[in-house]
Amino acid sequence: MNDSKSPTVNARIAPLGGMDVLSRQEVGRLRDATQGGLHQLLRRCALAVLTGGMTNDDPRAMMERFPDFDIRVQQQDRGIKLELQHAPAAAFVDGRIIRGVNEQLFAVVRDIVYVATQIQEGRFDLTASQGLTNAVFEILRNARVLRPHADPNLAVCWGGHSIGRVEYDYTKAVGYELGLRGVDICTGCGPGAMKGPMKGAIIGHAKQRRSKNRYIGITEPGIIAAESPNPAVNHLVIMPDIEKRLEAFVRIAHAIVVFPGGVGTAEEILYLLGILTHPENADIPFPLILTGPRESAAYFEQIDAFLRLALGDAAARRYQVIVDAPQAAARAVTRGIQQVREARIAAQDAFFFNWGLRIEYPYQVPFAPTHANMAGLELRRDRPPHELAADLRRAFSGIVAGNVKEDGIRAIERHGPFQIDGDPEIMRALDRLLAAFVAQHRMKLPGAVAYQPCYRVVTP
Repeated sequence: MNDSKSPTVNARIAPLGGMDVLSRQEVGRLRDATQGGLHQLLRRCALAVLTGGMTNDDPRAMMERFPDFDIRVQQQDRGIKLELQHAPAAAFVDGRIIRGVNEQLFAVVRDIVYVATQIQEGRFDLTASQGLTNAVFEILRNARVLRPHADPNLAVCWGGHSIGRVEYDYTKAVGYELGLRGVDICTGCGPGAMKGPMKGAIIGHAKQRRSKNRYIGITEPGIIAAESPNPAVNHLVIMPDIEKRLEAFVRIAHAIVVFPGGVGTAEEILYLLGILTHPENADIPFPLILTGPRESAAYFEQIDAFLRLALGDAAARRYQVIVDAPQAAARAVTRGIQQVREARIAAQDAFFFNWGLRIEYPYQVPFAPTHANMAGLELRRDRPPHELAADLRRAFSGIVAGNVKEDGIRAIERHGPFQIDGDPEIMRALDRLLAAFVAQHRMKLPGAVAYQPCYRVVTP
């Protein structure tokens, strides 16, 4: 036990499948705690998995709660094992690690090693759009989430981690309806609207006696500590950054369902609409359903008004808003998936990865949310919608970083709020939207300290 109030255990665990062998060089890098090593990244992501179900917006909180936690990879004659020291006891039952936690821990090892040795060391041209897309594909393939020889049936669900009970129950109701219709679920893997659809789908799938169901959680190192993987996730994937995470979502999705959320959800919507408004994607079917309970009607009205103002009615035609109707939302998803199926057959495109969607380099290159970069965003209405959407997405990405990512939080503590400036009409609309998020408690988890904005919108 450590000296904190949180009980811990020491354990040595073996993989339960999917990850058996590492090279000596890979093990050495995972043990390396220096600046160029992978040990601190492994430790942070592993602790997030072990504390799944615990909710806290501050990514530093878990390390402070379990300061003595450590993880070591041991290479043995018959494969690898993980040695855990002062690990959260909640991840164990009667001294044995929970199977789902075990699987997620080894998914962490798998993805950290693969990205470090295959993606970041020159195998792919990460200065070109096609190279970045190929990297996303290879990470997903290595994680075994791409399913060939199967009809389209994957709904990606987006929404906030900080939502109320009524909205959370609604996400479960939609997930249940999707599960009854044989739809698998992919989310950002955390709590709230990322957890509810999976829980609902589990019951729907069980009623249909459906096996081999997929509950895919896609995260990245900067967000995983604040949004620990929920227990329903049975395929965890850790992408190296937010841009590759977003591309992974849209490449594997056959439909996307958006539940109420905050700035992270707005970032995701803008990312996708920016892609869909590109002229080369005009004829590609991509179901996008915005849905929530009647209590969330005002939220969707605010989102819709902002999107129409910033991107125009053409962007609004790419999504459908359905309020307080879980069955209608699920039916819209399945109709859309059928359209996707027919279009992929006609184009001879894969069902498991959307190669035909044009995603340009500015949407793929990682954005560093520094104070200078945030102040330099070109938020002007005279730009093409898909270009403006890219910078609006970056503005919301910066706010997410300032809210829940360790580097962003520290930058705000040192230098004060980010400054966001641009077209006066857009700035006024953005300020109103963000103020509504704050008033509706969409910036922080319930019970957290009063929200202090990490941004300042310059309004005339």
